[in-house]
Amino acid sequence: MMTRIAIYPGSFDPLTRGHEDIIRRSLAFADRVIVAVAVNSSKSPLFTVEERVDLLEAVFAGVEGVEIKSFSGLLAEFAQVHGASLVIRGLRAVSDFEYEFQMALMNRKLHSELETVFLTPDLNLTFLSSSLVREVASLGGDVGEFVHPKVEKALREKLSR
Repeated sequence: MMTRIAIYPGSFDPLTRGHEDIIRRSLAFADRVIVAVAVNSSKSPLFTVEERVDLLEAVFAGVEGVEIKSFSGLLAEFAQVHGASLVIRGLRAVSDFEYEFQMALMNRKLHSELETVFLTPDLNLTFLSSSLVREVASLGGDVGEFVHPKVEKALREKLSR
């Protein structure tokens, strides 16, 4: 029996409840979901790649089928190396669609067997983004509702330095 492997790429800086929702729901149609933490030199992340991987591993400890890896370079190549046939992307608003659609087509051009699946987050999470969480947390706001307690603790520690 073939294992269906999906990749959910992103910066996850930080991981939000919206990301968690997409990852958990992806397990309904993939046997394994590789959460691929992107190394993006064009951004200035709050958390290092290693810290983001550690947070994801802590949040998804014991969840069967979820694997955490970091990657740089082309997603299509990462998918080929790991035998993935699906890319999971979250869409919060129509404004996300044009960019995500172009990326999906490029990934398919680079790796013809790679399909992209677009998921919308739970209705009460559609407004949520990592950048909003970082901003609220940096201004002293309570982000407990928007992130896992381990992520909230890491945010408080990071921002208190």
